[in-house]
Amino acid sequence: MRFVTFEHDGREKFGPLIGDEVVDISALSGLPSSLLATLEAGEQGFEAIRGAVEAAPRISLSQIAFLPPVPRPGKIICLGLNYAAHAAEGGREKPDYPNFFMRSATSLVGHGAPMRRPRISQQLDFEAELAVIIGRRVPRHTLKSDALSFVAGYSCFNDGSVRDYQRRTPQWTIGKNFDCTGPFGPSFVSADELPPGATGLNIQSRLNGAVMQSANTADMIFPVDETIMLLSQCMTLEPGDVLVMGTPAGVGFARTPPLWMKHGDTIEIEIEGVGLLSNPVIDEA
Repeated sequence: MRFVTFEHDGREKFGPLIGDEVVDISALSGLPSSLLATLEAGEQGFEAIRGAVEAAPRISLSQIAFLPPVPRPGKIICLGLNYAAHAAEGGREKPDYPNFFMRSATSLVGHGAPMRRPRISQQLDFEAELAVIIGRRVPRHTLKSDALSFVAGYSCFNDGSVRDYQRRTPQWTIGKNFDCTGPFGPSFVSADELPPGATGLNIQSRLNGAVMQSANTADMIFPVDETIMLLSQCMTLEPGDVLVMGTPAGVGFARTPPLWMKHGDTIEIEIEGVGLLSNPVIDEA
């Protein structure tokens, strides 16, 4: 199944995506009110929603504002340099261990919402990435062979980076957490709709229609199962946590001259079988 979190009539809502409509699950009582609540309820939550699809009203996608599939994840854990060619274009060696860093929920925006270039920088860059949504609590020291059983689904992500601030310190946190720089969506795609670990999928970014990045998720240095195994050695992953799996080569800072997003641009992230995430770029007021 595919689910959308959205705003309609001034309220945050959630429901299955069917064609060009979304089922308004919030109109019925006794059902999970969000994707996170559905994940926490487990398979019973998904089954209850499947059973209610025909009874719930539907809303045209043209009448909603998309929100991130999980608007306020407990943890957003990102991987840097997870494609060898991207590491090389930045003058880095292929890493022996993932370059983990964190994002905050306030950096997220949904499909179609403006991606905001901050007034204090001109260096807003794009990064096409696969997002992984955790469905069940991942116990410590989970085996790689078991790791994918904890994945509920996938989505698209644009790990927008303010490069001059990213490079001000050895850690990347500040350049990765400006408000409204992390587009996420448009929908949650359940894991059973994709190959295990979402491997073998074409991934692209397009700026104003021109292809900037083009690769395959099979090129990831640390795939989804290994990433979950490594994280479980350190922390407990919980339902609704999001893993952002790194970007291929072709980002703006590595081009000659560098290519930064500007007011009026449109940036698209597309992953085969997952969806198309599109956002306009605006300058911060």
